[in-house]
Amino acid sequence: MRTDSFALRHIGPRESNLQAMLDTIGVDSLEQLIYETIPDDIRLKSPLNLPAALSENKYAEHIGKLAAKNKVFKTYIGLGYHQGILPAVIQRNILENPGWYTAYTPYQAEIAQGRLEALLNFQTMVSDLTGMEIANASLLDESTAAAEAMGLLFAVRDRKQKKDDVNKFFVSEQALPQTIDLIKTRADFMGIELVVGNHEEFDFSDKFFGALVQYPGKFGQVFDYADFVSKCKDADIKVAVAADILSLVKLQAPGELGVDVVVGTTQRFGIPLGYGGPHAAYFATKEEYKRNLPGRIIGVTKDLDGNHALRMALQTREQHIKRDRATSNICTAQVLLAVMAGMYAVYHGPDGLKYIADTVHFSTVTLAEELEKMGIKQLNSAYFDTLQVKADAQKIKAEAEKNEINFYYPDAETVCISLNETTTQEDINNILKVFATVSGEKSTDVESLKEESEIPSALQRKTEFLTHKVFNLYHSETELMRYIKKLERKDLSLNQSMISLGSCTMKLNAASEMLPLSNPQWGNIHPFVPVEQAEGYQIVLKRLEDQLTEITGFSATSLQPNSGAQGEYAGLMTIRAYHESRGEGHRNICLIPSSAHGTNPASAVMAGMKVVVTKASENGNIDVDDLREKAIKHKDNLAALMVTYPSTHGVFESAIKEITQIIHNNGGQVYMDGANMNAQVGLTNPGVIGADVCHLNLHKTFAIPHGGGGPGVGPICVAEQLKPFLPGNPVIKTGGENAIGAISSAPWGSSLVCLISYGYITMLGSKGLQKATEYAILNANYIKERLNEHYKTLYSGERGRAAHEMILDCRPFKENGIEVVDIAKRLIDYGFHAPTVSFPVAGTMMIEPTESESKAELDRFCDALISIRQEIEDLDSEEDNVLKNAPHTITMLTSDEWKFSYTREKAAYPLNYVSENKFWPSVRRVDEAFGDRNLMCTCPPIEEYMDA
Repeated sequence: MRTDSFALRHIGPRESNLQAMLDTIGVDSLEQLIYETIPDDIRLKSPLNLPAALSENKYAEHIGKLAAKNKVFKTYIGLGYHQGILPAVIQRNILENPGWYTAYTPYQAEIAQGRLEALLNFQTMVSDLTGMEIANASLLDESTAAAEAMGLLFAVRDRKQKKDDVNKFFVSEQALPQTIDLIKTRADFMGIELVVGNHEEFDFSDKFFGALVQYPGKFGQVFDYADFVSKCKDADIKVAVAADILSLVKLQAPGELGVDVVVGTTQRFGIPLGYGGPHAAYFATKEEYKRNLPGRIIGVTKDLDGNHALRMALQTREQHIKRDRATSNICTAQVLLAVMAGMYAVYHGPDGLKYIADTVHFSTVTLAEELEKMGIKQLNSAYFDTLQVKADAQKIKAEAEKNEINFYYPDAETVCISLNETTTQEDINNILKVFATVSGEKSTDVESLKEESEIPSALQRKTEFLTHKVFNLYHSETELMRYIKKLERKDLSLNQSMISLGSCTMKLNAASEMLPLSNPQWGNIHPFVPVEQAEGYQIVLKRLEDQLTEITGFSATSLQPNSGAQGEYAGLMTIRAYHESRGEGHRNICLIPSSAHGTNPASAVMAGMKVVVTKASENGNIDVDDLREKAIKHKDNLAALMVTYPSTHGVFESAIKEITQIIHNNGGQVYMDGANMNAQVGLTNPGVIGADVCHLNLHKTFAIPHGGGGPGVGPICVAEQLKPFLPGNPVIKTGGENAIGAISSAPWGSSLVCLISYGYITMLGSKGLQKATEYAILNANYIKERLNEHYKTLYSGERGRAAHEMILDCRPFKENGIEVVDIAKRLIDYGFHAPTVSFPVAGTMMIEPTESESKAELDRFCDALISIRQEIEDLDSEEDNVLKNAPHTITMLTSDEWKFSYTREKAAYPLNYVSENKFWPSVRRVDEAFGDRNLMCTCPPIEEYMDA
């Protein structure tokens, strides 16, 4: 075996397993299987044009040399990004721990109680600091969270406002520049008229439904918004506040003013800058808006025994339920980062956060006083961590960069300085020396901080926060390490067993791809530093863009979208911009097959398009005749088709080129959802099938870990005609010549985790990438054939093959009283996370094994499903059986009373392999309905509401 081949480490089945797997499938060779799976007319005629694969060792050397090209200056730019200190106990036990970063979204609550508790801590932290009633489990970044706030406030307009078409939204000019730009992008096609101005001159007209202000403002001024909020309430204008999370330790909580939404980022709670992300945004609001709250909410409920349990509440998959009526297309979060930020608050507690906030503020006060002594005017009358000083920006910039220091320069006569948790007295003295050199004045070294506040008494926080015991128990490293481990043990992740979720591609996240994320030369780069300071990042990001462009067969790539749903939206926005550039802005019809992901129609509506659904044929494919009829009917206004390929049903549709040609013939563009790209790489591509733009889920096909439900990255790759419209950024130039507005806060989105995909592609190379795809298809078809006599596969290709995933029909088992959810819960007893349940077809399971799983693991999984199938056949009671009572906890198994007709052994150890590596769920099946009726989304003890 070649020990220097990454492909051999990444791909699960051994060469010695191949023939047995092919025999089971019924083909002579892997080449024959691929031929029978993928239509010949879309196969690539030549290999991908990529450099030869690097070994893991060579890649480590390579990425280390690139890291050294980044210049890690002391950076005080601010604008929503601040260097912080990631406690080592959190870095080692969460960020670098596959038990946390390989977990899936906690849709299956019984095997996700650890992550759910960590996220409940996060929600409690946010609610406490903002003074709001309810918070979600994080959003993508601050700017998109602000846009979601605008969308929520638009959706909750009262009846009269909707009748009178009240559609104006005010944004303070003190908001972050990237936030203003992104909100402009969103507002354009939501029917919202955006007004940007000075909040102190706002006229409180009844034409406005909402307003957004920044707290503190982008230059550091802390405004007293009490009068503004009061007047808005009198005029029935709802208010959103974008607030710095650390400042809320010192400042009055916005919720005390009666505002409606508070948003921001938790990046400075121990999350690396990472050249822009990933970072967990927060979103808090009033309980009356809980049904409109975007993203995920973690709620408290009980299990079958009445014990405390957690689960995702309310609209956990709003897009799939409401589709084009959804108020948001967001179906993800930044779970790993939210867990880390919440754990930062747990570790430091309220007293620790007060110490950090005080130190930052006192450092800022001290710096301001010393600058004033030098005759340098400071403009902010009230501030937390940011000063706005009058100085020659060009001269200061030159001297600062000579001393490896970055400030923010909003104009030629202004310098803004944002201090942070890492700022020391030595740093303050170095800043003073820069100004002294330029001004010719003498600076005096600071030997102690001035412990005085420059926050007016009326704006100072007077309420307690983080009073729950979880924030007051784990302040030693030993205690926090054990708490993190306790939560980890409650979760089933990829380090335990295969997670076979269809459409989600839970593949290996190789350690060699992950290690660079811990390097401060990657972690400590602010997204708005001059690009020459980020040379290493620029090389990696450009090469990754080129790699993805080659893989997709397109002309250019933007890495800015930081989720799949954002990628959908960005792709559709480039299509809109393209049509407008040709004088065809009236094109607004988007055709979407009935089987599409729910985010597709939600994204189309956000992009100002009208959704027209096309039918599926009996075999699950797109009904080409219906598509043609609707394309012709709407040809004058046809904007786009959204298509997933292979289809959501796990099939390579042979008519795909005919389908894309129909759209082009009628004036539209083709958007391809890249969720299933793991079945295409190296064998076919979106360019060949005739698409014009696709998004790629780097957290699926390209190995970024799911992190319990985020981070994700959803870059878009585009054909030549769409290249000019790739998204831009108002601070750092990026995107096309005629760039659409910002899609996310940072110029290159979540840059830090893009290192993972770059490593994945670089270490696999052209041959390895193709082999990975072939083995993903091999593994799927192996499972399909092994289960063939026990479960019906709902859809297959024309030659009877699955793509990289398949749908098993569990609806016939209703005759036995068994629902698909019962099979999902019983799989927990066998040590497996359930496949995707009831999507895209109710009563089914969608299975995707990926290329990383070995034949042995595939066999264990198949054995489990076959055993469950036999259990269904053997049922003699519709209620007292192993499926209805699954999963079985250790408390049940060790109880003095055993009230079931089957044995404890059958419940806990149904097959021999289970006893070797038993996973114990910490709760029984949770009561979803109880939790929604008694919504509780923060940390009070269960006794306070179990009898509600």
